[in-house]
Amino acid sequence: MLTAGWPPILPHAVPTMLKALAGFVIASVLGIALAGAITYSNLLREALYPNMVLFQLIPKIALAPLFIIWLGIGAESRLSFATFISFFPIVVATATGLSQIHPDTIRLGHSLTATKWQIFRTTRFPFALPYIFSGLKIAITMSMIGVIGGEFITAQEGLGYLIPFASSKAETSLVLARIAILCVIGLGFFGIVAMIERLVKHVYGSF
Repeated sequence: MLTAGWPPILPHAVPTMLKALAGFVIASVLGIALAGAITYSNLLREALYPNMVLFQLIPKIALAPLFIIWLGIGAESRLSFATFISFFPIVVATATGLSQIHPDTIRLGHSLTATKWQIFRTTRFPFALPYIFSGLKIAITMSMIGVIGGEFITAQEGLGYLIPFASSKAETSLVLARIAILCVIGLGFFGIVAMIERLVKHVYGSF
């Protein structure tokens, strides 16, 4: 029975959830801020944006051992890797959305003596929201993958630690129970982002 293994698993789910959520929040703040900077600076865009698109193509889970080497075996390495792996979908999607608005709309704002901040707040940002939330939905799942990948390599707690531990004992039911909990957590996080998207839609109107 899968449910028989759930009680001892639940305490290990908490650190995994907290690290994934923290990594996602940090990546969201940094990614949206950098995307805004890239949008308003041609120099930054030419220097950074192509490299970020290139990083999207790299199987970043393969870089997890490097974070362990650089930052040690503590929680910091797993949090940093979760932030790193979820950062790129956010910044690429947000930068794309902020730059897709029609130039005539921007010129209209300037003709009405609107400042760059006013144009960003009332025009660019609302237009980019569908892109931003697309990136956030990808990033929240990537953050979970980042934490689990780090816990696979070196951890004494967390769901990523329990799965290989149970596999080494050939306890299939426990492995499946832990994977099931990971699926539930991932769907829950995705649902929270989708709910926030609905709330923002209600504030800004139809995208």
